Amino acid sequence: MSHHAEKLKLLGRLRELGGRLDDIEDALESEHSRDWEEQAVEREGEEVLERLGEAGQAEVARIRAALQRMADGSYGVCVRCGGQIVPARLMALPETALCAGCASGG
Repeated sequence: MSHHAEKLKLLGRLRELGGRLDDIEDALESEHSRDWEEQAVEREGEEVLERLGEAGQAEVARIRAALQRMADGSYGVCVRCGGQIVPARLMALPETALCAGCASGG
């Protein structure tokens, strides 16, 4: 079964995240204001950016793992139970490694 549409979706999302992660890193590395109050606000903003960065990196890892499963022919098979992941789920969540039952703790 061809997973061309899912692959395009994953690659597009990877590009989008790559750009966004670069933007976050740039914002974290930018010079800080000298005013103490502004620095406090900036630090708070940095914590949010760092959390966003971590979430983005986790998503990148899931996407890369999905692309690897496509390459080795195991894409669409649940990594937990070995059952087939329904096509509608793959279209909605192309990076998923779990069938709906396993994902919901079933």
